[in-house]
Amino acid sequence: MKIKLLVIGKTDDKNLTTLFQTYEKRLRHYIKFEFQVIPDLKKVKKLSEKEQKEKEGELILSKIQPGDHLVLLDERGTEYRSVEFSKFLQKKMNSGIKQLVFVIGGPYGFSEKIYKKSSGMIALSKMTFSHQMIRLIVIEQIYRAFTILRNEPYHHE
Repeated sequence: MKIKLLVIGKTDDKNLTTLFQTYEKRLRHYIKFEFQVIPDLKKVKKLSEKEQKEKEGELILSKIQPGDHLVLLDERGTEYRSVEFSKFLQKKMNSGIKQLVFVIGGPYGFSEKIYKKSSGMIALSKMTFSHQMIRLIVIEQIYRAFTILRNEPYHHE
């Protein structure tokens, strides 16, 4: 299985980028991983919230391949403890999925088309985080899940 993290917009904070790259490098020891950034939309002030979600949704769909298993990072999704999330990943790997795609949407969330296309949603917290910070949190949790699956000493319970 391959994991892809698909996000809207670039990260401006060099410190977050450096930390993200650290976990990306660590994660690649366990699984094939791809990070893909969809550029921010231009002239969003002229767009309604719904129009912005729909345009972002079309861009997201253009990056999805047939057979991809799409999981949205969404505040209404299922919350997992880290050990539970590692079991979630193991189950996906065992199911024969070729590519698991985690998607971090834009500031207003996802269009209805994206919700319908998705196979599920995960909430990382009831709190709201910046889209730039969520990337780091997601990749760290994916890395943590693999260390749990391998019984490595990174995670403590």
